[in-house]
Amino acid sequence: MTTANLIRLTLLSAIWGSSFLFMRISVTAFGPALLIFARVGLAALFLLIIARQLHKTLPIRQHWRHFLLLGLFGSGLPFLLFAFAAQTVTASLLSILNATAPMWAVVIATVWQRKRLALPSLLGLLLGVLGVALLAGINTMQLAGDSRWALLAGLAAPFCYGIATVYTQSAPAVDPYANAHGSMWAATVLLAPLLLSSPLPSTLPSLSMMMAVVVLGVLCSGVAYLLYFRLIADIGAAPALTVTYLTPVFGILWGVLFLNESVGWHTLAGSLCVLGGTALVTGWRLPRRAVAS
Repeated sequence: MTTANLIRLTLLSAIWGSSFLFMRISVTAFGPALLIFARVGLAALFLLIIARQLHKTLPIRQHWRHFLLLGLFGSGLPFLLFAFAAQTVTASLLSILNATAPMWAVVIATVWQRKRLALPSLLGLLLGVLGVALLAGINTMQLAGDSRWALLAGLAAPFCYGIATVYTQSAPAVDPYANAHGSMWAATVLLAPLLLSSPLPSTLPSLSMMMAVVVLGVLCSGVAYLLYFRLIADIGAAPALTVTYLTPVFGILWGVLFLNESVGWHTLAGSLCVLGGTALVTGWRLPRRAVAS
């Protein structure tokens, strides 16, 4: 992997790790549907402005189905699930659950291709499940209300990322910028009907909450997805998803620094199980052809 791609990978991890922080800050005021609609909508507008400056066109007619699939499983649905979970679950725990995405991608690809999991992958899957069970079991006792649905949503979101990753490996070759731009508009269109049943905030959200939404849209979605699809183009879809190995580090860091979230032994032990299991499932090593400079 080149130095430039390593920097992009680390920067993307820091940005996506902060997204859980900003969702926790703003979801109580906006609600999941309105928050995520604003997030993808702002990202789409940001990318449109950049596209105009760079004289880039969006090939909607040729690839609208492709953009819809990316928008659904790569951003809209997982964002919505994470926002729902963020009402109850800590930013630290959400970032750890997000790290299961590569594991889900391997499992989905194995089932789709009707192959058997190798022994290391099977052991990794069991270790990952153990880590999630450890995190969920102990954190549930610390969370208010019925957190089971929130935890399930927090796991379903990276499952969606796994679907998007498997799809991307056989998807049409589309410019990275067009993928980021088109998927954000697709997610915006797909989420729009939810606003009909989503109540508006009863009071005007604070400036900090509104700024959190702007950062979520412009930085954590617009800029982040440009980095992500650039990485996919440079090193491949599966290696690019290893960004989720670093995301929990930043997710936990931001949660501790800005939300005063506590990190106990169970958080560290569960994180190691999840990351270790995911590493075993994916083989951890990047394909040579994907990382050749």
